[in-house]
Amino acid sequence: MYQTIKNKNQHIRMMHVTQSSVRPYGRMITGYDFSELIDYMHLKTAIPQEGNRYLPAIQEMEHTALFEHLMHGYYGGMPIQIGYCNGQNTQLNGLEYHKGREIVLAITDLVLLLGHVQDIKEKQYHSENVVGVFVPKETAIELYATTLHFAPCKVHKKGFKSSIILPEGTNSPINYNGGVHTYEEGLLFKKNKWLLVHSENTKLMRQDAYVGIIGENTRVNYVS
Repeated sequence: MYQTIKNKNQHIRMMHVTQSSVRPYGRMITGYDFSELIDYMHLKTAIPQEGNRYLPAIQEMEHTALFEHLMHGYYGGMPIQIGYCNGQNTQLNGLEYHKGREIVLAITDLVLLLGHVQDIKEKQYHSENVVGVFVPKETAIELYATTLHFAPCKVHKKGFKSSIILPEGTNSPINYNGGVHTYEEGLLFKKNKWLLVHSENTKLMRQDAYVGIIGENTRVNYVS
C-alpha cells in the first residue's frame, strides 16, 4: 500500500513510518500492547460520512491497562487523555503543535502531513515544507513537541480511524482574556494547542484561527 500511495502522491515527499528519514519528526512506538484500544476503535467508533470527528477523551478508552502503562511509563507520571479522530480528511487545512508529545495510533492505514515549528518564518509557514508519513494500520507513532501536524489523511475511500493520546486537557476550550502580547500567544487556539490554518479553511477562520499557512493546501490522493 505504501508504494501505491507514494506513486499517487509524487507532489509530496512521502515516507514510511519505519524509515530513518522520519526521525526528525517522530518515531514508531513499540513495547506497548495497544490491542484494547484497537478493539474498542473497531467495535465502538464509526467513520463519519463527511468531515472528521474528534473526541479528545473517552472514558472507556482510559479505563484500560494501557492508559496506566502509558501515563507512568511513557509520560513519566503526567496525566494524559485518550480519544480518537476518525474521518474523511484529504487535505492539510492547518498545522498545530503542542508542548508535549502526541501519540497517534493508526487503526486504519493513514498519512500524516508533518512539518517543523522552526520552519515558521515571519509568522508564516510555507506548505512546500510539508512531508507525508504513511502509517500502516495498528501502528503507533510519537510526534515530537516541535512537530507540526493536524488531522490524519485517509488513504482508502472509506476514510480513516485513529486513536490520539495527549497530555490531559489538550484541545479543550481555553478561557483567558489577558490579551495577546507575543506572536505565539496569537496562535493559541485551545488548551495546549497552537494553530496555523490555510486560507481555504474557512470553518476555523470563522473561529478566529490564525491564517499562517501559505502555498498550496496540500492534498493527499487516496486509493479509490
